[in-house]
Amino acid sequence: MTIDCLPLPEILEARRRIAGLVERTPCGSSAHLSERAGVPVHLKMEHRQTTGSFKLRGASNAIVCLSPEKRANGVVTASTGNHDRVVAYAAAREGIPATVCMSDLVPQNKVDEIRRLGAEIRIVGKSQDDAQEEVDRLVAEKGMAMVSPFDAREVIAGQGTLGFEIMEDVPEAACVVVPLSGGGLIAGVASAVKVVNPKARIVGISMERGPAMKASLDAGHPVQVEEEPSLADSLGGGIGLDNRFTFSICRALVDEVILLTEEEIASGIRHAYASEREVLEGAGAVGIAAFLSGKLTLSSPGVLVLSGRNIDMDAHREIVCAEPRQFRDQDQSRLLR
Repeated sequence: MTIDCLPLPEILEARRRIAGLVERTPCGSSAHLSERAGVPVHLKMEHRQTTGSFKLRGASNAIVCLSPEKRANGVVTASTGNHDRVVAYAAAREGIPATVCMSDLVPQNKVDEIRRLGAEIRIVGKSQDDAQEEVDRLVAEKGMAMVSPFDAREVIAGQGTLGFEIMEDVPEAACVVVPLSGGGLIAGVASAVKVVNPKARIVGISMERGPAMKASLDAGHPVQVEEEPSLADSLGGGIGLDNRFTFSICRALVDEVILLTEEEIASGIRHAYASEREVLEGAGAVGIAAFLSGKLTLSSPGVLVLSGRNIDMDAHREIVCAEPRQFRDQDQSRLLR
């Protein structure tokens, strides 16, 4: 069964469930970007969320919903790092054993943090699809409960709480710009925002290297793409050929998808640090990057979602200290996993 919009009651119930388990992050105005745009530009500071990314919202809602029987067998998941981290965190908080499966493209700093949180880690293959195969095996053989990184109603509803916060803080927002990977975040945000303002423009931002949702939307159905290293590593991975929810919601509610080069993503990270005084990972900086590149135009008040801060700090220092020309000319493979 596919849906075009997550029903409002599911998002409101998620909000009730996770109250006290997640932060209500601020939505502040950016003087630099507003001056450049000529209209108010606000930054939803979701990178300040506990564990450093928006993923805690959806994972917390999904885990709280588990039955005692499901909890007893433990939870398992696969993602590009941030979701794995929040599942480990939320499961530990509930006293539930957690196993996370990742490809070897996931940066080491994220692997180390997940291990610190007490989860069992399994590195499998070269892509998120490979890691997902291990998840499916553990679910079938050990009865573990899978916590989807994006394609589950409970997860989408949890991410939708972020959309309601945006509309409460910036009710005049006419455009909301969201990082786009498997679609859980943008599906939840769009479902909430469009209820409040059906005319609001929803823009998804991804990278040129393996944009699975964009390729699927262009094809008219879920497709596989080759997963490639990127500064926006959190946006990697497929959407699943058997995608149940996020593809149909994105097709119905997302107005535009913009793809960025690695140099453009780096410029977003650099601007966030130099001008906004914020440390962002590549995926968290794509909204800023899209605007700076000129690919995103804002003619009315807009909100850019800064989705995460979990970047390797050595890589961050190298990016922010490099001039754009230097970054373009250097061997980027040293920064890409």
